[in-house]
Amino acid sequence: MQKQPVIIDASTDTDYLNAHGPIDYRFTNDYIFRIVFQENKFALKGLLASLLHIDPDTILDLKIENEIVPGVSISDKEYRFDILATMNDNTLVDIEMQLNNLGNWQYRSLCYLCREFDSIKHGDDYDQVKPVYQIGLIDFTLFKDHPEFCAKYQMRNVKDGYQYTDKFNLIVVELKHENLATEDDIAFGIDKWVRLFKAKTWEELRMIAQDNKYLESAVRSAYLSNSDKNIRKIARERDDFLRMEAAREKKLAHLSEENAALTNKNTSLTKENASLANENASLANEVSSLTNEITRLKKLLQDNNVEA
Repeated sequence: MQKQPVIIDASTDTDYLNAHGPIDYRFTNDYIFRIVFQENKFALKGLLASLLHIDPDTILDLKIENEIVPGVSISDKEYRFDILATMNDNTLVDIEMQLNNLGNWQYRSLCYLCREFDSIKHGDDYDQVKPVYQIGLIDFTLFKDHPEFCAKYQMRNVKDGYQYTDKFNLIVVELKHENLATEDDIAFGIDKWVRLFKAKTWEELRMIAQDNKYLESAVRSAYLSNSDKNIRKIARERDDFLRMEAAREKKLAHLSEENAALTNKNTSLTKENASLANENASLANEVSSLTNEITRLKKLLQDNNVEA
C-alpha cells in the first residue's frame, strides 16, 4: 500500500520563528530543495522570477511536471533530483541543485536542456516549440578560467553575437561566487537566494529572509520538511550518498594526480634512459674508434719492424 503524501502548508506556520541552531537538512540537500519548491509554488515563483529577471506577478501559473510524493522513498528510476515546471502554460523550466563536481556539468546540463526542448507534439509545427530554461545551481566553478556568479547562455552568431533564438537557455549560478554578483543579480535578489541556500543556522535563514515574502515562505517550508521524519530519512540518505560521492571523486582526483605524477616521472626517466643510451652509443663509438686507431698503429709499427 502506497504511503499517503505529506501535506506541506507553509502559508500560516510560524513555528520556524522559534527554531534555532544548525539546520539539519539545508537547501543544498537536493532532496530538501526539491520537496520545498515542489510543494511550495509560491516560493518557487519567487525563485524563478529572481533567476529569470522577471516580475513575480507575471507568473500566473506553475505546474510541476515531475512530482514525487514527499517522504516516500525514491525508486531507482527517479535518479534526478531536479524540478521540471511549466510556467504560464508555455515555458518549461528545469532547475537543479548540484553540489558535487563530477566534471560533466557543461554537457549534462546541455543534455537536460535538449531533452526538454524537444517538446513538439506529433502534428504540431516546429514554431510551436516552447521556450526552455535549464537552471543549474552548482557549488563549484564550472570554468576555472572564467568564474561567474550568474551566467546565461544562448545560441548566438559567433561573428557578431546575433541571437539565433531566445527559446533555448542555460543559466548557471555558482554558489561559491556571490562576490561576483552584478548589479542586476542583486537587484533581482539572486544573491539573497544563494545566501539562503548556503545558510547553516535557522537564525541566518530568518535574517536573510526578513522583509521578503517569497524567501520567508521558503524558510517555512524548509522547517516543515525538516520536521517530518519520513522526509528527514530520505534527506539523510541523500546527504550520505553525496558525502560518499564527494569522497569518491576526491579519491579519484587524488589517484589521477598520482597517476599524472608517475606518468611525468616515467616520461622523465624515459628521457634520461634515452640520454644515457645516446651517451653509451657515443662512448661505444669512441671506444670503437680508439680500438681501430690502436690496431692501425700496431700494424704500422709492425710493418716498419718497430717494437711496440
